[in-house]
Amino acid sequence: MIHIIIAACGEVNSTERAINAFLKQNIKEEFEIIVSDPFTETKWMIEEKFPDNKRIRYFEDPGKGKSNALNLIFKEIWSNDKDNIIISTDADVYVSENSVNAILSEFKKAHIGCVSGRPVSTNYRNNMYGYWSHFLCDVGAHEISRKRRYHKGQFLETSGYLFAFRNGIIKEIPTDVAEDTIIPYRIYNQGYMIGYAEDAKVYVKWPTNMKDWMKQKKRAADAHTKLTKYVKDFPKVKSFIGEILGGLIGFGRIFSYPKNFKEFLWTLNLFPTRLIMWLSLYYDLHFKKREYSDGWRENLEVESTRTLD
Repeated sequence: MIHIIIAACGEVNSTERAINAFLKQNIKEEFEIIVSDPFTETKWMIEEKFPDNKRIRYFEDPGKGKSNALNLIFKEIWSNDKDNIIISTDADVYVSENSVNAILSEFKKAHIGCVSGRPVSTNYRNNMYGYWSHFLCDVGAHEISRKRRYHKGQFLETSGYLFAFRNGIIKEIPTDVAEDTIIPYRIYNQGYMIGYAEDAKVYVKWPTNMKDWMKQKKRAADAHTKLTKYVKDFPKVKSFIGEILGGLIGFGRIFSYPKNFKEFLWTLNLFPTRLIMWLSLYYDLHFKKREYSDGWRENLEVESTRTLD
């Protein structure tokens, strides 16, 4: 059984698109799509748009955050059958047409316990923020953080926009850390490896201004800093030092990625901006005493404030 969980927070139109992206795929295994949302407008949409499809069901999120909703769903669909797979994604993204089969192909390897999909930017590349989104997806997340580590048999963090894991391993996760990191680590810590299905693409729209860009990156980085509360020996991938080491490893690719002089300048601009983001986060955590919040309702304030990969 394949359980596809779509976590939503009132994005009715994009939720419909996300559901259709899965229904259009040739999934041979038995599957169900669970749409979690605190807003009943999504329930009404499902009843109206998919009235006869028994594979789709609405789960009423109590509104205490994505991780809380996932914990409730995990308890409901718990199974000791390791061939029973859970796929997690978000409502404001949509997957490629063969993404599920690409993920399931990785699970044919018995040593694989968790699999990450590949985020792809839908932003135009003709401006700085659009270019940054493509650069960070293609060079940072894809080539340096996941593909390279996967082929070396190293631990890698999955993308919260699309990842999957074997059922019967994870019963509950902390609500103040990034689920796409704590889940693969706990699975990795039980002797499994983390797979990477680069053909399982998930299309994401990224921030288009500095305020939203900074907010998104700081929330992502902050979520990962909390992991040491639960895992003292956590192999940090998304960290300031990790970014520096990754940049050194992928130095050649970083400067071969720009297609013109303007993109080259945007690449150079990204480095000090990331440094400012880390310094600002440090100030927020240690002086303002701000904490990471998993309350999805605040995500409705701006169009794109989800965790960056």
